[in-house]
Amino acid sequence: MANLVTNCGFSPSPAVKAHCNSPSYGHNFIRLQNSKSSTSSLNLKSSSKRSNKLYVTCASTAVQGQTQTPLTGSQQASGHSSSKPKKVMVIGGDGYCGWATALHLSNKGYEVAIVDNLVRRLFDHQLGLDSLTPIASIQNRIRRWKSLTGKTIQLFIGDICDFDFLSEAFKSFEPDSAVHFGEQRSAPFSMIDRSRAVYTQNNNVIGTLNVLFAMKEFSEECHLVKLGTMGEYGTPNIDIEEGFLTITHNGRTDTLPYPKQASSFYHLSKVHDSHNIAFTCKAWGIRATDLNQGVVYGIRTDETAMHEELSNRLDYDGIFGTALNRFCVQAAVGHPLTVYGKGGQTRGYLDIRDTVQCVELAIANPAKPGEFRVFNQFTEQFSVNELAKLVTAAGAKLGLDVQTKSVPNPRVEAEEHYYNAKHSKLSELGLAPHLLSDSLLDSLLNFAVQYKDRVDMAQIMPSVSWKKMGAKPKTVSV
Repeated sequence: MANLVTNCGFSPSPAVKAHCNSPSYGHNFIRLQNSKSSTSSLNLKSSSKRSNKLYVTCASTAVQGQTQTPLTGSQQASGHSSSKPKKVMVIGGDGYCGWATALHLSNKGYEVAIVDNLVRRLFDHQLGLDSLTPIASIQNRIRRWKSLTGKTIQLFIGDICDFDFLSEAFKSFEPDSAVHFGEQRSAPFSMIDRSRAVYTQNNNVIGTLNVLFAMKEFSEECHLVKLGTMGEYGTPNIDIEEGFLTITHNGRTDTLPYPKQASSFYHLSKVHDSHNIAFTCKAWGIRATDLNQGVVYGIRTDETAMHEELSNRLDYDGIFGTALNRFCVQAAVGHPLTVYGKGGQTRGYLDIRDTVQCVELAIANPAKPGEFRVFNQFTEQFSVNELAKLVTAAGAKLGLDVQTKSVPNPRVEAEEHYYNAKHSKLSELGLAPHLLSDSLLDSLLNFAVQYKDRVDMAQIMPSVSWKKMGAKPKTVSV
């Protein structure tokens, strides 16, 4: 019996603070030292020690020969000219979707800054998990990108729940768009115990509120591109529209936000985010696009495939792993595919390459001031059983004997249901989807086979139960 949670509880605020203040991860935020030497150095300061000057913050400045200078008062006041590249702040840019997006946008000519507290890496340490792929440090990732492309990605290490830190980042970088991936994104994680449920709600809801206030105070023209989730809708017995539904009741007609039926404390945090964003668009004139994303699969984009240090993470465990990625890893190591319950659970899916494409389209076609847009971000719908059949067939072509096993469903959800979600708005903006094909499955399976020696078999089976989640922190065992 392998333990997933090795500590006897989760203390989010102290743990995150200690993690961010450790020598290997940096302090609450980082400013560059104004040094005349040819090799740059990082001057780590806490947010309580303010300087009168704002400094451009670049992790990649450890590359020799690059120098840094503080922004002048006129530069801070005037902002950048329209002829300069548009600035995009990717919050949560060290994560699965965020890292691929940051590289993609940088490669497309945007000026990119990553904001991240690196707590996702801490979760792996706490839970005894690891990505199938070896992941370089964020500093080495950015340095490698610089050496390969000549493009700089700025880095702000800190917690967006710390408004002082976030304010410094916004005032220093002055983003035209803020892409917000910076949330605890796992439904099972949010259902482990009380402390992680509270952490998820606090981190996600308060962090998003801080982003909204930072935009209002320091970057009024900034366009928020927020990663939501199709899980906000649940599985209603009617078609799922893109954010809004026109209804007639007692002879009167109105267009209202589509009803939300979230199925975990994580999904509920996303619902709260959507309500807060919609309200600030109405009250403050914020411009926002809410991307209700389906389940993402795949690992490679054009950018992450350029070098092993740019590799993205691939989660296969029962807490952070998504369905298709998990199935491919299970097939590679000879573990039966774990179908929860009856396997009729149907969701929208998309390739990681389409995630980055959708974000780029939203940035290039921003919402109007005061507009709250909702795009359903997926390309195809599959049931869990359909995915299992596809992986079984693809595995057979590679000589893999893939079996399927029905396991008790740890979640509280409908296992057979109607599901028809609309997703036309991104296509209308020009999305050219990478649909799931035999070649893509072959590639993903081969990738899993390549790294199968890194698989911890004890992490494959689900370990968190919606009905049995602990009121107190506890050790979770397989």
